[in-house]
Amino acid sequence: MLNEFWATAPVAYKVLVFSAMGLIAVGLVLSIVGNTSGNQGMALASLPVIGVGLLLHVGGLVVRGQQIRKTYKK
Repeated sequence: MLNEFWATAPVAYKVLVFSAMGLIAVGLVLSIVGNTSGNQGMALASLPVIGVGLLLHVGGLVVRGQQIRKTYKK
């Protein structure tokens, strides 16, 4: 079952996972660019972006857990 989860995963899970990865990546790039260029505003602006990405990641874990729980009951 775990090997086939991505193929049978709900669309909501896939959207949450890719959105989370994208936001975390954008936040990391903003943080690196802001810190290397000395732009404190950009470095601080990256923190909420990373935080939203982490929240979406947790949301994806919840969706996945619910889906797995539903399949165990069947």
